[in-house]
Formats: sequence, structure tokens, C-alpha cells
Amino acid sequence: MNLPSLAERRGLLPIALAGLCALPLLLAAPASAHHLMDLTGLKPGPLTGLLSGLAHPILGPDHLLFLLAIGLVGIVQPFRWVLALLGCGLVGNALGLALPGLTWVEPLVALSVALTGLVLARRLPPAVLVPAFLLHGYALSGAVLGWEPTPIAFYLVGLLVSQSLLLLVALTAVRRWRQNASSGALSLTAGLLMGIGLAFTWSALVA
Repeated sequence: MNLPSLAERRGLLPIALAGLCALPLLLAAPASAHHLMDLTGLKPGPLTGLLSGLAHPILGPDHLLFLLAIGLVGIVQPFRWVLALLGCGLVGNALGLALPGLTWVEPLVALSVALTGLVLARRLPPAVLVPAFLLHGYALSGAVLGWEPTPIAFYLVGLLVSQSLLLLVALTAVRRWRQNASSGALSLTAGLLMGIGLAFTWSALVA
């Protein structure tokens, strides 16, 4: 029996990890992902707002997977993309605070995970991720509706820092794996992202 080469095993490792991550992610509905304030019962304040902003993208499985998957889509100029995406996220935060309550946002946010799979499969251009990031910003602002301005400001700072770090990880470690991965590994990863994204979307629609 022929064993996989070292390069093939390295290419399959992230896919195996993605498969392991998929199970708990699929068990958690994206629309019901809680931020730190829900989990701890703490009252809004500068420190708790900052911590909540830092933790929220990590506690939301669709947000986390979307941010990490951005590193897979073949972005040529990572630094400019980080600035563009973070800028769109801030615009989305502002829109979410000014015009809250759009019911179709959560399903579209969940669908954005499948969108990254389509981009990875070269069915869509990477530019479609920019408005998708705006939708993520809109959805993340819903956690702080009704808060005082100061805790909201600290929450947004924490959110900016957390998303920046996740994007840097995506555009370094994840992107490096993509450059060395085989076409089969990339196709399988694209399929996983599309499947998980559609499962998230269904969960958001029926929640």
C-alpha cells in the first residue's frame, strides 16, 4: 500500500483540522452565537466592552471561519486588503448602530462562508468579500444596541483589534498553506467551506 508523501500529508492536515472544527461549528447556530456579555452576565462598561469586542469574532463560528478563510482566496496585496476589509467592517458597524434590525443580515453573514468557498474555487472574484465584510460589521454591532456611548466605543476598539489579528493570521499562516497546497486539497477545502456555509445559512433561517 502506497503511503501519502510528506507534502501530501502537510496538504491534508489543515483539511483534517477543518473537518474536526466543522462538527462543533455546525452544532452552534450562527444566529445564536453569544458574545462575552451574554456568557458572563457582566454589565456594559469600558473594560467589559473592550473584552467583549475582543472575544466576539472568536465566539461567533461563522465570523471566525469567514475571517480565517479569507487567507485562502489568493489575495495578492494582504496589507491593503486588511485596511480595506477593516474599513468596510467599521462602516458596517456604523450602519448597524444607525439602522438596526435588518432580519436578513444573519443568513447573509452565514452565507458569506460559502462565498469564500466559491472564491477559492474561482467561481467568484475576491472583491465580493469586501461587501461581505461590511455585512459582518453590521451583524457584530447588534450585540451592543442599547449600550452607552463609552462602552460601545471600547467594544468597537476591541472588535477592530481582534479582527485585525485574525486577518493577519489568515493572510500569513493560512495564505502560506494555500500557496503550497495541491489543487485537490484546495478543491476539497472549497467544498468544505461551501457545505459549512450552507449549513450555517440554513441554521440562521430556521432559528
